[in-house]
Amino acid sequence: MPLIEIRNLKKFYKVGGSIIKALDGINLDIEQGEFVALLGTSGSGKSTLLNMLAGLEKPSKGTIDYGNIRLTDLSEEQITKFRNINVGFVFQSYNLLPYLTALENVALPLTFKGINPKERKRMATEILTEVGLKDRINNKPNEMSGGQQQRVSIARAFVGKPKIIFADEPTGNLDTRTSFEVMNLVKKIISENNQTLIMVTHDDEMTEFADRTLFMRDGKIDKIHEKLTIDEVLKDDQR
Repeated sequence: MPLIEIRNLKKFYKVGGSIIKALDGINLDIEQGEFVALLGTSGSGKSTLLNMLAGLEKPSKGTIDYGNIRLTDLSEEQITKFRNINVGFVFQSYNLLPYLTALENVALPLTFKGINPKERKRMATEILTEVGLKDRINNKPNEMSGGQQQRVSIARAFVGKPKIIFADEPTGNLDTRTSFEVMNLVKKIISENNQTLIMVTHDDEMTEFADRTLFMRDGKIDKIHEKLTIDEVLKDDQR
């Protein structure tokens, strides 16, 4: 069974006297441990699809199933609880609280899971060390570079070991070198923990890290590019 099953997903917005089709009949399965990139121009529907999968918006029609949980049937309270347990977020603008240290920012989501302060500190220190920020745990965001702030954001998303990570333009504010460093780090963590990552991007270079890239246009999946495995590459070379 896929981790996520999406069937006939549609989202309509009424703008003046017109109906805008933000999503127009998406059908898709996403597996546990898969890295899926959503690529497209502004207005293609990629961010709307991400918001639907994260339960941040309700679809006009269609269903989203996480195993035996139908996300589209849950109440707002149930969706919030589902996200707290299963989901992490990485944002383009980092979304760090400026008055908290890196350690405090990363530990914050663990508060909502009911984890005690000592364990929160241990878990936050461990993940910050993993992302290369052991010597920055007591720094506040304005005392760090953009790349370091995004590493804190990544640590915050992964600290609770969620099944699914949603990343919205995670390299949008970074230079090319830092973008590749950040994506290599994310790829390493999800591979080690068999976590699923769904990433919105406008940068086709960043899709090289994904297992599948969905090219979106006018609220539909226009085409899908699947990255070849090592075995498939070797098989092609032998032909």
